[in-house]
Amino acid sequence: MITEYVADGGRLVVQPGLGASGARIVWIDLLDPDRDEEARVEELHGINVPTREDMEEIEVSSRLFSEDGALFMTAILPSQADGDDPELLPVTFVLSKDTLVTIRYHRPRAFETFPARAAKVSMGCDTGEGVLVALLEAIVDRLADILEHDGREIDAISRRIFRKSEEKVMKGADLQDVIEAIGRKGDLTSNIRDSLVTLERVAGFLGQQTLQKKSPRDLRERIKTLSRDIRSLADHASFLSQKITFLLDATLGLINIEQNAIIKIFSVAAVVFLPPTLIASIYGMNFTHMPELDWLLGYPLAIGMMIVSAILPFAYFKRRGWL
Repeated sequence: MITEYVADGGRLVVQPGLGASGARIVWIDLLDPDRDEEARVEELHGINVPTREDMEEIEVSSRLFSEDGALFMTAILPSQADGDDPELLPVTFVLSKDTLVTIRYHRPRAFETFPARAAKVSMGCDTGEGVLVALLEAIVDRLADILEHDGREIDAISRRIFRKSEEKVMKGADLQDVIEAIGRKGDLTSNIRDSLVTLERVAGFLGQQTLQKKSPRDLRERIKTLSRDIRSLADHASFLSQKITFLLDATLGLINIEQNAIIKIFSVAAVVFLPPTLIASIYGMNFTHMPELDWLLGYPLAIGMMIVSAILPFAYFKRRGWL
């Protein structure tokens, strides 16, 4: 699907019918394009639209390069990031003269909110460069929102783990749920960090190119601010990753404590019942001459010895605070 936008006083207006008005197009958005749509854009703008396989190349030289006067920049962007399982796919930005061409095969939220906002408010979208910078700012804002939401949920997990002592202590099933939640948040944060790394490279590459082309000063300043915002978000994502690692270690520590408590119970039980077992074993031997067997009080005496021998170790452990 092809969507074309024209500039109107710094705002974006959807072109009614592809190329119908003859106005200068500043942004062409290709969503899951077929070969005919790619060929049309290539013919009108003289660029080679990268294939999906080209976009998925991980080499920096394959993601950031200049060809025939056009800049090709590819970043990894998330979609469906409201949950813990976002879809991460590459998006290619092609800046050819004064027209921006975006090629994507999924629906990041920024590509839906940005055109709607740019149609109402002037965001400096008079040129392809202006549209690209404004679109990158919207993408970074979206990633910031995702990290903020992620951070709040990580704080909720932290409160769940380190609850007050008078509240109910988590047991095995709860701890398993916590580990699964931590794993999901770790994957989400890792994906956002990967996206921010690619965006930082795009912003750096774009900044160098605009500096060489001597683009307007305000545009260069916006790119610098964009780069700083991306770095700060990357640092925040690293902080969240460290916190997730800490929470995972803490949860595993709680599991170890619970397992140790169970083992301690069995150990104490073994020690408590060892003396009565010894007494019962002695009087269970089948020797012919055992005087105690003829005593009138032999049986209750043996029972009493077993009870006392079980109570004494238990009382000792209790006094030492081992129980």
